[in-house]
Amino acid sequence: MRHASALPCHTLCRRLPSEAATARLAGWLAPCLGPGDVVLLSGDLGAGKTHLVRALVAAASGHPVEVPSPTFTLVQTYALPSVDLWHFDLYRLESPEAVLELGWEEALADAAVAVEWPDRLGELIPADRLAIALRFFDDSQARLADFAGFGHWAARLAEHPPPSDEAMP
Repeated sequence: MRHASALPCHTLCRRLPSEAATARLAGWLAPCLGPGDVVLLSGDLGAGKTHLVRALVAAASGHPVEVPSPTFTLVQTYALPSVDLWHFDLYRLESPEAVLELGWEEALADAAVAVEWPDRLGELIPADRLAIALRFFDDSQARLADFAGFGHWAARLAEHPPPSDEAMP
């Protein structure tokens, strides 16, 4: 594995003025995902990480789907038309090695992976990844989404960036 600082990286930021804009962001992301893709979601409690995954599952499946927060189960899996998605919530994880017991290696080999609280992964963070940091923007529902593409995600993010607020209907 290459050292993280040696990986290509591409960054950008998008304003998400509403939950509907977050859903449109998920609609951009859904067709980009395939087996082995990793999306790391960080942000404060209530910043919209689980909402983004719910919208991602709905966009990928083509209809609303029950998407419970995996805060207590730690992982939920979804068989979507184009790819299986494993949704990890590592908030309660006590050590990076504990994720291995949840099927981490299987998920990386066979599915797309979305991870909330990725800092809990430590050295297990994959080199190729899309990191999305959600943060509160103002007193409204608005959020800012900071994107960082590492490894092959750097080129993918540069060539096919998420729509900007102005481009979102």
